[in-house]
Amino acid sequence: MILDSVSRPADLRRLDSSQLTRLCQEIRDVIIDTVNTKGDGHLGSNLGAVELTVALHRALDSPHDVLLWDTGHQTYPHKILTGRRDGFATLREAGGLAGYPSREESDHDWIENSHASTVLGYAHGIATAFAAKGETDRRIVAVLGDGSLTGGMAFEGINNLGHSKSDVTVILNDNGRSYAPTISLLSESLVKIRSNPVYMGRQRRFEAWASKLPVVGKLSMLGVRASKAAIREALEPQAFFEQLGVRYMGPFDGHDIAEIETALKNAAEFDGPVVLHVMTKKGSGYAPAENDPIKNMHDMGGVKPGSYTASFTETLVKLGEEHPDLVAITAAMPDSTGLLPFRDRFPDRCIDVGIAEQHAVTAAAGMAMAGLRPVVAVYATFLSRAFDQTNLDVGLHGQPVIFCLDRAGITGSDGPSHHGIYDLALLAKIPGMTILCPSSYQELQQMLTDAYAITDGPIALRWPKTPAPSVSDDEVGHGLNARLVRRGGKKVCILGIGKMLIAAQEAADELAAEGIDVTVWDPRAAKPLDPAMIDDAAEHEIVITIEDGLRVGGIGTMIRDSLHRRGPIVEVLGVPTEYLAHGKPDAILADLGLDGSGVAATIRSLI
Repeated sequence: MILDSVSRPADLRRLDSSQLTRLCQEIRDVIIDTVNTKGDGHLGSNLGAVELTVALHRALDSPHDVLLWDTGHQTYPHKILTGRRDGFATLREAGGLAGYPSREESDHDWIENSHASTVLGYAHGIATAFAAKGETDRRIVAVLGDGSLTGGMAFEGINNLGHSKSDVTVILNDNGRSYAPTISLLSESLVKIRSNPVYMGRQRRFEAWASKLPVVGKLSMLGVRASKAAIREALEPQAFFEQLGVRYMGPFDGHDIAEIETALKNAAEFDGPVVLHVMTKKGSGYAPAENDPIKNMHDMGGVKPGSYTASFTETLVKLGEEHPDLVAITAAMPDSTGLLPFRDRFPDRCIDVGIAEQHAVTAAAGMAMAGLRPVVAVYATFLSRAFDQTNLDVGLHGQPVIFCLDRAGITGSDGPSHHGIYDLALLAKIPGMTILCPSSYQELQQMLTDAYAITDGPIALRWPKTPAPSVSDDEVGHGLNARLVRRGGKKVCILGIGKMLIAAQEAADELAAEGIDVTVWDPRAAKPLDPAMIDDAAEHEIVITIEDGLRVGGIGTMIRDSLHRRGPIVEVLGVPTEYLAHGKPDAILADLGLDGSGVAATIRSLI
């Protein structure tokens, strides 16, 4: 294998074109085999970036030159080419390679970036530092997807790069998609080029034919290139970038290594920021990914039957049938947040704003002000990007926006940037916010229905990535009332919030075998807390609260404050304030003492 001879980027420069072609296929094979074997990880985005990554590492001297990746889920080829091929089989495993860039793994990883649209901010900052220190021999290249270009930070970054004249090369990796198809006015301009048969479909054959003409071959090629330039002038988004002070070049074939290398070389000749518009195909080289109409097998996830997300999907469609004022909003993730069936049934009532969570939340406030009932479906970790809007644009105005937060709590293999552990602590601080935490498939259905009936302020429902227990009707609560799950003695009371009800029940079963009879409550509403539950807990000697969110400042803290001076010892269990590495959710929770055995051990120590 050619790949066996590549242990660092410099090794790429001695390979000829045929060897590079074979190398790219070998990289694809490694990625496909690894991701398919694990059933976990990002596939389509990485397959589309193979040739682009090879070209970048041939043209740059990383890590002396700075290579930055926006979002970071397309860096598998980068990892393989920067000395991590031997460990690639451990991808996204506990103690193994991270699914995103990691500064601990390699000097070639400058930023640990898995939230979109931020890379131009990093690039502007690094360029400013290099200029201040007189380091003029180091290139900065930032790879930005067209999906990430829908985010406000990307526009802010472009504006500042142009204003400061920073020497940064921006690779606009245009595959027509973010997670799902890209949503933006600029993307419509890009589509004109991407889909134009004159420019994209025939240019290769035309160039090859013209170059072979006797005597006038070179002259013909000049004419072809001039024609291409004229077509680009008519179709490309050049004016958008250059009016902001950023030179635009392209588009280029992102699967042509030589063409990308030449473009990078030419870009280096200009002072100031340059955008290289590179066109790639997500899922390239793997038919199942190329033919996936939803997301080109962006990742191996999806809505699984029996999951909390499936419960949300089912109920949202039913509510949509009953309430014509119900609308759904997504930030470029209609598939993984479970909105596709709702979009299929109500195409005019499902709004995808692109990777723009801040805008999504404020737009939802406006919709609510004008009489709609918006449901904002987003990962819990991504809502933290729009906390200010949630607080001041929705909360301050008392608007009944329903926030549906998927992947709440410890999420697993995506790592520290994706653990949804901040939402409980943050949202609990917003006056008038109602927070509902389902502990089963059926509870989520009931809570979403109840949420629609709440009209005096915002409501948040949060649920985990892990499977949803299925329960009988008598195990489902209603409204804002807590549910007594198990009546024990007056010694110990456990309050298990959301999915942590399972740990509470397991701990109670374990302690019952030792003669310790424990009371267990499902709070259901983390805010406001049910006074009946608080009064009952106050009658016990020891109260344990469990949540899969931050322990400091979380819901357990609110419960402890409610029980202050009422008698019981209150032990708050939750996630520590630290960045937690990737791994299986249950294993991470067990390491934190947040499984049944860990909770039982805590109770024994208190007794």
